[in-house]
Amino acid sequence: MASTRQRFALQVKPRDVRPTERRGTRVAIPDYQSIMLPLLRFAGDGQEHSLRETIDALADTFRLIPEERKELLPSGQQEIFDNRVGWARTYLTKAGLLQKTRRGHYQLSSRGLDVLATNPDRVDVKFLDQFEEFRQFRALKGTRSVSDVTTEPTASEQQTTPEEALESAYGRLRDSLAAEILQQVKVASPSLFEKLVVELLLKMGYGGSRQAAGRAIGRSGDEGIDGIIKEDRLGLDIIYIQAKRWEATVGRPEVQKFAGALQGQRAKKGILITTSCFSDDARDYVSKIDNKIVLIDGDELSDLMIDHNLGVSPMASYEVKKIDADYFTE
Repeated sequence: MASTRQRFALQVKPRDVRPTERRGTRVAIPDYQSIMLPLLRFAGDGQEHSLRETIDALADTFRLIPEERKELLPSGQQEIFDNRVGWARTYLTKAGLLQKTRRGHYQLSSRGLDVLATNPDRVDVKFLDQFEEFRQFRALKGTRSVSDVTTEPTASEQQTTPEEALESAYGRLRDSLAAEILQQVKVASPSLFEKLVVELLLKMGYGGSRQAAGRAIGRSGDEGIDGIIKEDRLGLDIIYIQAKRWEATVGRPEVQKFAGALQGQRAKKGILITTSCFSDDARDYVSKIDNKIVLIDGDELSDLMIDHNLGVSPMASYEVKKIDADYFTE
């Protein structure tokens, strides 16, 4: 006899799969609304199922490759497909088509069985709006009257889960901030740029006090080295720094000069910072030499400044929470 997963795979129709588009490449990860009907059919055997079992079965049904299954949300905290299956189950539960049995488990409800009996072409937010419980759920905890709730799903609802929408908005804000930071760094005075580099490395845990953290060892460009910083507070090792506001792409020759300067100082570690970018040839070169050289381009520099709150200040904070199932387990 075929397994539940095999029988389910035969039931899913091609129209249930609606791939999303990301980064200009076709990716076969379905949006969460396209997952609803296949999930409902999977539960159609009337048995109790776990979320993990459901995710694995649906991944096989949509023929996701390992790379697609491992693709993470921008925060890196959860797989995209897992997140979408979780929200599809939540919406179906809120509409009364599924019912929770115990922690992490669910099964088809009598209403869900009735819906499957009608053989719908698609189950989505618009379809679920026919149920009172779901309309109340969408009414944001009763703060608006049900009549105020639109029955048409928004563009965000059509493709993304709440976490994806939130992280996408955050990503756009961060990208905009990073671009603004980089522009400010490029027009900053030489003294401010030097101070910025030292303070960033301090915030990242290098050096000791501000006075002892970084010191110049000659005028900018002398011997290819702009300064040094202690790798740790005890000064067990030092790192040589070169920071340049180049406009053009920094190629292998510049990196080779820096590597040669390190050898002249009998140094083993160095950080090369630019406000532009490094060529692939330059990055390939540092991966093959004995000296440990870290390349930080303009994008990485602005990201590090944001991560370590240098040159930026918090404007607002939003804490995303989830239910503590253990608390409600007696």
